[in-house]
Amino acid sequence: MPIHAQLLRHATETPDKPALVIDGRSLSYGELYVRAKAIYRFLRDLPRSNRRTLDLPGVETLVALSLGNHIGFAEYFAAATAFPNACAVIDPMMPAERIERIIERLAPDVLIVDDAGPSAEIARRFGIPVIAAGAEAFDLAAAGKEAELPLDADKIFLIGFTSGTTAEPKAYYRSREQWRRSLDRGRVVFELEDAPSTMCPGALAHGLALYALVEAFDAGGTFHSVRKWDPGAVARTLSSWQVERLVAVPTHIAGIARARASEPALTSLRDVLTAGAKLDRNGVESMRRLFPNARIREYYGASELGFMTVSTLVGGEIDFPIDRVGQAYPGVEISIRDPDENDVGTDVPGTIFVDSDLIADGYLWGDDGQAFRVTEAGATVGDLGELDAKGMLRVIGRAGGMMISGGNNVYPAEVESALKACPGVEDAVVFGLPDAYLGQRIVAVVSGETMDLKVLADHCAQMLGKYKIPKQFYHIRSWPMTSSGKISRGQVETSVVSGDDRVLRLSA
Repeated sequence: MPIHAQLLRHATETPDKPALVIDGRSLSYGELYVRAKAIYRFLRDLPRSNRRTLDLPGVETLVALSLGNHIGFAEYFAAATAFPNACAVIDPMMPAERIERIIERLAPDVLIVDDAGPSAEIARRFGIPVIAAGAEAFDLAAAGKEAELPLDADKIFLIGFTSGTTAEPKAYYRSREQWRRSLDRGRVVFELEDAPSTMCPGALAHGLALYALVEAFDAGGTFHSVRKWDPGAVARTLSSWQVERLVAVPTHIAGIARARASEPALTSLRDVLTAGAKLDRNGVESMRRLFPNARIREYYGASELGFMTVSTLVGGEIDFPIDRVGQAYPGVEISIRDPDENDVGTDVPGTIFVDSDLIADGYLWGDDGQAFRVTEAGATVGDLGELDAKGMLRVIGRAGGMMISGGNNVYPAEVESALKACPGVEDAVVFGLPDAYLGQRIVAVVSGETMDLKVLADHCAQMLGKYKIPKQFYHIRSWPMTSSGKISRGQVETSVVSGDDRVLRLSA
């Protein structure tokens, strides 16, 4: 973790302040630091794997965490990222076959697990030592007398995984210096100098929540989360702990809004930051009612690229247009380029490229050449968008997700954005299905109160070209979700194709 000096400072100056609270269980900064030192000493004495083939310069011990949102995650992560260690964070909720491919290729020196999930059994089959968090017996008294955790060094400290467009998990890696630069800028951009308490209900195995955890520790604030996603529990935590800052994906916030439908507004929140999906007007209005005193912001980024843009939708000196994701993050330059990587200028769609010092070094494996790539023009993950004259970015969608209907290019994100602006629509997923005449017919699945086909079609007709209007509309009561809190688009499409009764086709 690129913040070990800050952890030492907080453990010295505010040892009794809660660093982490999960489902009411808390860990103070003093406890966190002492326990991390004990775990670091334990990791230092482990035998090294003789199976590892990955080239990880400067890394002596590779630790894999498959802990979910366990209260012990922070102390193990702190120890596993102290130089010369590196940490790979594995989501225990991934399919077992993905976990198996990751563990086999990583060949870590040790795997830290909770008591649930398939990770432990898989690791033992490969002869990898397994430690169950909470079952260890460290000498905390001896650890308290030991030297401090090593300070930051510009080496690999984190390996993360993103599935992208294939079943093969892509393994990207980060250096401490990249995150150090990002944290220093973010402390100013997000005004964290007074160490606000932060809630992020997402899975710590994913970039949004993991970064929010490190960000809170860097500033010396208290980080709140839940063991398992439960909108009622999150809402109660926000209220009872008077949390000041919420970091979440829009679907999490929609769940909190439903859980608080008959409850008073949450007035303690001063900031709400979203990512992972574009906010729509209905979502912003819902948040204004739920968090009346909060500034509402969103950022656009990627695990491989870091922050790309940030915008303030409510509560800023200038509120950004709802259809834009903001202007470039400090230290980031954005350009829109054609297939030959020529800059196309403003108000012309193309591939989004960024040039910054926050970009990941690359993939350890899984690079199919279709996602993250770095060229002389900068780096891209294949997203399409356009810049206006003020430097505001509009994201159109991922090139691989483009539909061709009647010979016209249609991007799901554009149709989804139009649908989510329809009164009574909570969320929307759009995809293409094979069609003998059109090539692909556009299909929309929506949630919310609106189930009138004519209302939905007429609304789309007001906002979209005729060829972009879905040919079929479905309604779904509740979305299948991924462990990161996003809608599982593949499961939605499968439900439509299979005629699952969880989706209702709307008719005139």
